Amino acid sequence: MHKLLRRLWPAPNVSTLSSLSAYERWAAAYPPHAHNALMQAEEAAMLSLLPALSGQRIVDLASGTGRYGQLALEQGASQVVALDNSPAMLHHNRLVERALATSEALPLPPACVDGVICGLALGHLPSLIASLAEISRVLRPGGWALISDFHPFIFLNGQRRTFTAPDGRTYAVEHHVHLYADYHSAAGAAGLVIEAVLEPRLGLDTTVRFASAATAQGTPVVLVLRLRKPA
Repeated sequence: MHKLLRRLWPAPNVSTLSSLSAYERWAAAYPPHAHNALMQAEEAAMLSLLPALSGQRIVDLASGTGRYGQLALEQGASQVVALDNSPAMLHHNRLVERALATSEALPLPPACVDGVICGLALGHLPSLIASLAEISRVLRPGGWALISDFHPFIFLNGQRRTFTAPDGRTYAVEHHVHLYADYHSAAGAAGLVIEAVLEPRLGLDTTVRFASAATAQGTPVVLVLRLRKPA
């Protein structure tokens, strides 16, 4: 448990790295599955909102080492394209179709995919507007997007996403707070509708097992949204 907590709550004076610098250091040890308690809570919420994937074309956006892309293939997706802006993470990504790209400029034609999955990534960016606009652009009419983020409440309460690099030092990863209102505004501007929201809460959901004396029971730890592009 102590090791899991260190990944969420840094010791004093932990340096914060840009997401690119952080994932360059983290990639070799970053497995393609939910490997800490925060990610397990996030993944349970994401899967509960995931539409049926049989025969669908999916983008695993900010794919990292391919966690959600592999899950999509296991659930019957006909094609998964992994996109990430970290060369180091893509190097360890086992998905066949993958490319280097930012969420703000997707190398895909308009209306070409059925769904976009983006896990715990948009918080690395100071603005949601360009990313949600790009997600909307590549979705076909009626398509969906499933997005998760480190919950603003837990971040504002002082918690950080951290990792231990091969040099033995612990770092925090750059994060920008996006409230639900920010997602609602950016989604509306992109022509997307938020149709479902989950906020797994500390101590109130069985999937949220980690705890900290600094965090009140009932605090939401991740924000998960399913958005739809109107047909």
